[in-house]
Parts: sequence; C-alpha cells; structure tokens
Amino acid sequence: MAQSCLVSNKGTCMSDQPTRRYTPAAIALHWLMACLILALYFMGISIDDFPIGPDRIMLVTWHKWLGVTLALLWFARIAVRMTHTPPPLPTNSPAWQNTAAQLTHIVLYVLMIAIPVAGWLMSSAKGFTTTFFGLWDLPNLVDRDKALAQTLKDAHGFLANTLMLLIVVHVGAALKHQWIDKDHLLDRMRPERHTS
Repeated sequence: MAQSCLVSNKGTCMSDQPTRRYTPAAIALHWLMACLILALYFMGISIDDFPIGPDRIMLVTWHKWLGVTLALLWFARIAVRMTHTPPPLPTNSPAWQNTAAQLTHIVLYVLMIAIPVAGWLMSSAKGFTTTFFGLWDLPNLVDRDKALAQTLKDAHGFLANTLMLLIVVHVGAALKHQWIDKDHLLDRMRPERHTS
C-alpha cells in the first residue's frame, strides 16, 4: 500500500519530514506559563477597576504571587532550553521569517522576566514587600519613592502590553504555519496524545 503524503503549500511532502517535538518539560512549561501570563495580564488591567478595599488587596496579592511564580518558572524554562536543543525551524520558510521568529523568541524571553522584576521594583518603591504565597518575603530592591513607583508602574504596564502584542504576533505566525503553510509547526508544541 502506498504511503499517503501530506503536501505543504510549498510542494513539500510532510511525511518525508518527521516532526521533531519539544521535550515534555518544555511543552508543559510553555502552556503553563502561557496560562499564567494571560491570567496575570487580565488581573493587572483589572486592578484599577476595584476600589480600595479587601477585594483589591486580594487581587493585588494574587497578582504578585503569580508573578513570582512566573519568574521562577522562567528560570526552569531557561534551564530546559539550555540543556535541550529545540527542534529546527521549518526549512520551507523564508530565511527572514526564521530570523524574525528567533528574534521574537528572544524578546519574549526577556519580557517574561523583565515584567515580574519591574513589578517587584514597583512594589518596593511603593513601600510594599512582595511575598510568595505568604511563605517568605522578597527583599525590597529600592527605597520607598513615590515618583519612582509611578515610573515603574508605567514601565510595568508598557512591558506587559508589549508582551501581549508579541504573543498575538506569535500566535498568528503559528496559525499561519499550521493553516496556510501546512507544515504542522504546532505539532512541535502540542501535548502528546497517547492512543491505545
């Protein structure tokens, strides 16, 4: 029986190019951090909608806790990235697209740690100690300074908005590869499905 062949829009037989996947750890960290980033973003833009009170304090507290969690996961993700070679980029894509993808990934990684650090600095400048689920206190990085706190708040928000914009670009590029180029790029990061 002849083997069926999925053909990309470049005329490439995809069955002749087995999809190399990310490691299970990289896949798990990717999706966990993606969910955390979305939750943190929408929590962050909702804070000012709450009046000063217990609900706002709880929202800010959870925002900080999850932000610290994201930062810790970032270090785990960097460790996985440094110890495991990621799958190669599609050979049927133009060189400029692969270069843009690599640059986007670098900026995404920088933003994923810069935003929590900016939030930590902002909290310190406001005079509030950041804790991790009440288990331990993080040291204040700067002295209390109202003007600096506002600058850091603006930077924190700008970086978060930039991250969300890049995520939209990232998702759009992935869907373009999946639905237009038909090179099954998403399969590299899709959780593995076990069939009996």
